[in-house]
Amino acid sequence: MIILGIILLIVGWLLGISILWTIGLILVVIGLILWVLGAVGHTVGGRRHYY
Repeated sequence: MIILGIILLIVGWLLGISILWTIGLILVVIGLILWVLGAVGHTVGGRRHYY
């Protein structure tokens, strides 16, 4: 999710499409939150680790 968000950020920035940039930013933030929650041991969606 983080990698997809970064790709969308780059594509949106290069092409000047703000909606892609916004969606990319949201995906990066959500991916980082899920990664941190999984790293500290909280279950995310029934999983101990989120990949």
